[in-house]
Amino acid sequence: MKKTLSIALLSLAFAGGGTWLLTQPAGPGDQLLPGAAQAQDAGEIDTSTIEEMVIGAEDAPVTLTEYASFTCPHCANFHVNHYPELKRDYIDTGKVQMVYREVYFDRFGLWASMIARCGGEERFFGLTSLIYEEQQDWTSGGDPAGIAENLRRLARTAGLDNDQLDACLSDATTAQTLVQWFEENAEADDITSTPTFLIDGEKFEGNWSSELFPALDAAVEASGWTEADAEVEMATEAEAEAEMEAAEADLEIDAETETEDAAQ
Repeated sequence: MKKTLSIALLSLAFAGGGTWLLTQPAGPGDQLLPGAAQAQDAGEIDTSTIEEMVIGAEDAPVTLTEYASFTCPHCANFHVNHYPELKRDYIDTGKVQMVYREVYFDRFGLWASMIARCGGEERFFGLTSLIYEEQQDWTSGGDPAGIAENLRRLARTAGLDNDQLDACLSDATTAQTLVQWFEENAEADDITSTPTFLIDGEKFEGNWSSELFPALDAAVEASGWTEADAEVEMATEAEAEAEMEAAEADLEIDAETETEDAAQ
């Protein structure tokens, strides 16, 4: 089946209760990438090339998947006011691993996603937090060129340069693949609004602002995980890090010895 990127993107509608609803396709004349040639016929798109953005321990007993849009104000509310607690009390403690999946209501959300991904997995969550914190400012850029420049400015404060940004924002193939990836995920998990959360693959149906953390507590408790598990994991990680540092030190000593031998 063939698609064009422009007809795959979705517009947005407000639906009360802290969610944004997915609605009909956007107009085919929309310019989807700032200053880039648009992909025409995508053919069969291989979405396996899209990197899943994950934060937290691989062996965490609970997996939280968030579907969110960078242009959704309720998603910004979650990331500004609730995500820091989630990271501190659940992710950093080894209880929860979080998977972040983008939803695209519009081209501006797609641009923000491409910029967040431009720095790779190491910078993704930091850029994501920055984009949400500054959402009102960068989305008020007026015309598309102004919004694109606002996003570029944010990315530059995070250490990305103009060449990196130009390459990311002009990559029509990646843009089309991201949209296809989003559509596949949204269909598989029945995503109709944002933010939407899944706990171990099951859709969380409660009020996320007051009931998400208690639901995570219940899932962690049901898993049998204990604080002792976290202490063992932290000790193991510390031991592995110490061994790595010792090995690096040995390599430096060997290199210095070889240099001295060569000098003689």
